[in-house]
Amino acid sequence: MKRTEISVFAIWIAFGLSTPLLSQSQENHHTHGNGSHHHNELEEATSTDQVKLVTGQGDFIFSWDQQLSAVFPKDAIEFEPRMHGGFNEDPETGIIYTGIPEYGLCSISPDLTKWTTIGTDERLKDNIHGIVFFVHKGEKFLAVAQEGKRVLVLTLEGKVISEILKPTGNEFKFVEANQFFASKDSNFGVTDVTYLKGTIYVAHGYSNGDFILTIEENNGIWNWGDLAWGGKGDNPGQFKTAHGVYAHENHIFVANRAAGQVVKFTKKGVYVDIFDDIPEGSLVCNLSYKSEHYFLNALQAIGNQKSAPIYVHTGSKLKSTIVPGDLEIPNLTNIHQVWPHIITASDGSKQLYLLVHGWNKGKYAVLKLEI
Repeated sequence: MKRTEISVFAIWIAFGLSTPLLSQSQENHHTHGNGSHHHNELEEATSTDQVKLVTGQGDFIFSWDQQLSAVFPKDAIEFEPRMHGGFNEDPETGIIYTGIPEYGLCSISPDLTKWTTIGTDERLKDNIHGIVFFVHKGEKFLAVAQEGKRVLVLTLEGKVISEILKPTGNEFKFVEANQFFASKDSNFGVTDVTYLKGTIYVAHGYSNGDFILTIEENNGIWNWGDLAWGGKGDNPGQFKTAHGVYAHENHIFVANRAAGQVVKFTKKGVYVDIFDDIPEGSLVCNLSYKSEHYFLNALQAIGNQKSAPIYVHTGSKLKSTIVPGDLEIPNLTNIHQVWPHIITASDGSKQLYLLVHGWNKGKYAVLKLEI
């Protein structure tokens, strides 16, 4: 999507929305029963209307779309506080996939108005901590990371093709990984999955064995490949909780959470670079890409922020900091993943949304770009 398609209208710019926004200004903010009001020029100009809460800067200013957020399935509401996963999307159809612990694997329609459960396999009710949609040899699949248990490869109908369990310690051409998994004290701390050119990449960050591992297909069955890299540490190519993994433009990007980094590698695991301009103290959980920008989120608030922030980033420069807590979304404090999604209207116009997967208190929320 071109930058001009997501530019802010001139009337908004005229009121100075390239600076920290109404909902981010605390000095003149108070609540009156039915909502929040901000005493400034914009409120005076809209004397009879309640000012919409917004957050972000520049071309990336968002509000809370309460209507689309409320589409969350009613029979899943009791499980919403347990949410601890993320999203991925079929770029051809626009269908989004996610999981809800104890409820199951779900698809979300391209217009974000309908949720559908997928499959009857009981394993899909275990927490889907990370998920990826991919096309392999012309067929569409999903892979899910279920921390402490397994990685599953399955069809879009929810049929499990392969179950990949904890390595035994002789799978990889990486001594450190083999030694770790051969130890009786080792665990299986898979956190996320992605796919690139025939290989599934697995983040194994909830562990002292802090690695990126790989899975490959042979005769229709998926199992561990021999490529692995990383290890816990501060050196280039090492990790301090490799939490999220994402493939883009023939590279692998890792959200190195405790280090507050996004690290770029070749598909063979060779260290390339680290993103600049990520605020200090950011526990970066996951990242994704849309509209010529990366979207990444910290796990928790920094300083006096009302919630964990979401960053819009070029890879070298931070363009916007979005704080959903400024939108007064109930229960949304920590964020596990954010996913950018575009809805194309019948007239060809495009609207950018952010799907937010909360954690700690759980929460599903949809943010809408103000255009």
